[in-house]
Amino acid sequence: MTASVAPVDRPVLRLTRETVVILGVAALAWAGVIAYAAHMGNGAGTMGMSLLEFMGMWSLMMTAMMLPAISPVASLYLRTIVSDRPRRLALFVGGYLIVWAAVGIPTYVALRIVDDRVADSTATMRTIAVVLLAAAGMYQLTPLKAVCLRHCRSPLAQLLHYGNIKGRGKDLKVALHHAGFCLGCCWALMALFVAFGVMNLWAMLGLAVIVFTEKLLPRGETIGRLVGAAFIVLAVLVAISPRVAEAIVPSPPAAMTEM
Repeated sequence: MTASVAPVDRPVLRLTRETVVILGVAALAWAGVIAYAAHMGNGAGTMGMSLLEFMGMWSLMMTAMMLPAISPVASLYLRTIVSDRPRRLALFVGGYLIVWAAVGIPTYVALRIVDDRVADSTATMRTIAVVLLAAAGMYQLTPLKAVCLRHCRSPLAQLLHYGNIKGRGKDLKVALHHAGFCLGCCWALMALFVAFGVMNLWAMLGLAVIVFTEKLLPRGETIGRLVGAAFIVLAVLVAISPRVAEAIVPSPPAAMTEM
């Protein structure tokens, strides 16, 4: 009966033990991010955070936003593992988060440029938002985005290939490889934090929903393209409407703490 054993290439969110653990970690990270945002508020640039403080906050934010979308892939990968599953799950998730934590370094550099160059220029912040929204929207429509999203949505071929990887660091290598495709898929979305403000909770929630839906829902590729079109429209609205710009673009820093 071939119909009953046909493999499902697209990962499906099932409440396995591993999925529950990953979602639990993400939920705790969301609680921490919400508490931190409530304390800090939102604004342009680094908001006076040091690199160390920013990297801790960014890593927590990536844990909250990205883990739910990879939980089905992690669960699917771990079906091939028969021993030491908790440790290997930790290595897989840890390797994935290492890549997204590292993205915090260029993000911090970009935010420091905002600190140093934008000063109190609302017009410049508005221009930055228009450029980043348009760029993110156009990237959503590119072939590179489509290729990366296809790998994220259909990881079965990758998982079969990963079976050839040997050694103690196998799980870490697998996570880094898969995270590379995820980075190619989502980097432009994360760049929008420079425009929205890095502690913008609504942006966090909205972008996390986009990542989750385009990777896991049946029409995720179409969702991704619609999101791209919506970002381009939003870029135009920010450019022509002061009211829209005021609602989206954070106030520029009036004064920054010297690092």
